[in-house]
Amino acid sequence: MTVLMCPGQGAQRVGMGKDLAERFPAARDTFAAIDEALGTALSRLMWEGPEDKLTQTHNTQPAILAHSAAVLAVVRERLGVPKTGAGHSLGEYSAHVAAGTLTAVDAARLVRRRGELMLAAGQQRPGAMAAVLGLATAEVQAACDEASGPDGLAVPANLNAPDQTVISGDPAGVTRAGEGCKARGAKRVIPLKVSGAFHSPLMAPAVDGLRDALAEATFADPRFPVIANASGQEVRTGVDAKRLLADQLTAPVRWVECMQTAAQLAPGATFIEVGPGNVLAGLLKRIVPDAKVIALGTAAEVERFLA
Repeated sequence: MTVLMCPGQGAQRVGMGKDLAERFPAARDTFAAIDEALGTALSRLMWEGPEDKLTQTHNTQPAILAHSAAVLAVVRERLGVPKTGAGHSLGEYSAHVAAGTLTAVDAARLVRRRGELMLAAGQQRPGAMAAVLGLATAEVQAACDEASGPDGLAVPANLNAPDQTVISGDPAGVTRAGEGCKARGAKRVIPLKVSGAFHSPLMAPAVDGLRDALAEATFADPRFPVIANASGQEVRTGVDAKRLLADQLTAPVRWVECMQTAAQLAPGATFIEVGPGNVLAGLLKRIVPDAKVIALGTAAEVERFLA
């Protein structure tokens, strides 16, 4: 029994996926199909950079999705049908690719559009984000509540682990909230390099455009339930998937709840992180300490899984 996890923004690096394309025809075909659909050499940007262009959100999002989709194309038969799955932020789209809700090409188009809309929203109302380490989520919430005012909003945006929360909002609000978190005992508050206040009300200008793009895309009912970031609960229909993917833009990523729900749905399962890096595997150990987890991101990791 397995649970699928798909990473989100921050997992990108120059060179990502190149070894997969060199080793596996199915991965190479996936990258080529996404390049064609987007009308750009995304795979070349992934493999050669430059890094500053790869880290632009409208490039990062389809790049990470393409990497996850390429791994899935190679391991799908060996993987079978997971009990459930989840993805972190844009990774939720990758999880829906795994579940057959979306094709890889349609999902890549959607996250490219999502990235463009998020970038535009960030330009319209510049925002900031910061990672708070070593402080309980309830304390982070209290600091954000105290810090928010007419000149600046701050909200918990990514509830990544019981002691790791990312805050998001107006720069002044995030700065004040970070100071409040330190006063409450946070070990570190780390500003993040982002182009906007993701998963906060500042992303509201992007919602209508994303809803339009989602409405035009073909969504099937998933073959296995995908746990939504916005609710922390399983999604079993394409209609619900569309609604919750739109909600996700301004809602917090409830990753702790997502992993707790997965552990309840699939007790004793092996969690498999599909895509670049192993950030989610590390977070899982802090949410479900006894969980078994493997990462499938490099050609060597995929080869071991297939052996």
